[in-house]
Amino acid sequence: MAVTPFDSAIFRGLFGDDEVAKLFTDSAEVRALLLVEGALAEAQGKLGTIPAESGAFIKRAVMEVQIDPAGLSIETGTNAVVVPALVKAFHAATDAPEHAQYFHWGATSQDIIDTALMLRLKQVLVIFESRLKNITQSLGSLAQTHADLPMAGRTYGQIAAPTSFGATVASWGIPLLSHLTRLNELRPRLLRISLSGAAGTASMLTNGPALRREMAKSLGLDHTNTSWHSTRDTIAEFSGWITLVTGSLGKLGEDLLLLTQSGINEVSLGGGGASSTMPQKSNPVLPSLLVALASQTTALNMALQGAAAHRQQRDGAAWFVEWMNIGQISMSCARALSAAETLATNVAPNTDAMAAHIDDGMGLIYAETLSFALAASMPRPKAQAAVKQLCLQAKSDNTPLPELAAAKWPDLDIASLCTPASQLGEAPAQARAFAKAAKEY
Repeated sequence: MAVTPFDSAIFRGLFGDDEVAKLFTDSAEVRALLLVEGALAEAQGKLGTIPAESGAFIKRAVMEVQIDPAGLSIETGTNAVVVPALVKAFHAATDAPEHAQYFHWGATSQDIIDTALMLRLKQVLVIFESRLKNITQSLGSLAQTHADLPMAGRTYGQIAAPTSFGATVASWGIPLLSHLTRLNELRPRLLRISLSGAAGTASMLTNGPALRREMAKSLGLDHTNTSWHSTRDTIAEFSGWITLVTGSLGKLGEDLLLLTQSGINEVSLGGGGASSTMPQKSNPVLPSLLVALASQTTALNMALQGAAAHRQQRDGAAWFVEWMNIGQISMSCARALSAAETLATNVAPNTDAMAAHIDDGMGLIYAETLSFALAASMPRPKAQAAVKQLCLQAKSDNTPLPELAAAKWPDLDIASLCTPASQLGEAPAQARAFAKAAKEY
């Protein structure tokens, strides 16, 4: 197995996500670093910090120069940061020392590396947002279609009271709408340039505020006059957001694992994985993947939250922790979202199985309903005790609870009380409210 399954030729089909993976390659990082250096030089040229012709040359050169990431490895292994090797490679590739001398003027490695990361995360968030919207809209359509379809609600793994499949679907989708709102709030805090020099004081940067504004405008990021070299709360917030998203998708996966298991079979996934020896099986691979990825992001998030304890003005150790985990946690989220997209468009209810599990012939699911109906004419504790006794009798005599209740309390309208449709409560309304919100988002 490869060091991570995201890089494995064998497991790429299970864990991989090509669209996001291309943003976390060495080539993508070098390209982003060069773009940041080009934007810096261009802005400095416009503001007169460096010769305008040199700024223009560097801006043009970073779009054309080809730098092999492998050639940066040895020096990066010594320096821990790639920028010194990148500067040397740029000088060698351009062979224009009169202009290249202004490459990386006044900035520090962390300015360039952090800003380059934000360029890539900006694209990552666009992908995540699009997939989240697709998932919520698919779930919204499913919830709307099945808002009134009764199914057994389960608590502690036991059948409790009727709900609707649409409301169950809504419980999967409602958190995703909240995550979309959180994403819009997160973006401006996260997607900022870093340009504050070696100790965060911008001492080597002429006209820092104007330079940051110009550079941010060029890169399509927000600017800030506050150094965030050692203030990593936005990285932690990004990691936490991913953990919330994959956690919600993990809940979807857990529910689907239970609803598709043998003996329940209330939901079809539209396909599954094969067994090597049991031809009858169709394994719920994608739900299992959602659960596994939720666990993975929880573990990675712990490391990234710990990296928020970033010592003094800059700290290599905490920064390295970010490098080791941001790509992986982003890939985990990407794959979870793509798997959930597939599931959301293919999940379908098995109405016969749902109906059978609501009423297996014993009608015990209506026990709570009977308790509250009786509470209108007697103290509730007495009503609950009476129904509990009747439940025991139903099990011992193998006689349906509604039949026993009708004989014991003939004044109750058992026929109307003990039907799924009459016991759905707000479930249909919840399903339709989510469907409406998903459609409008």
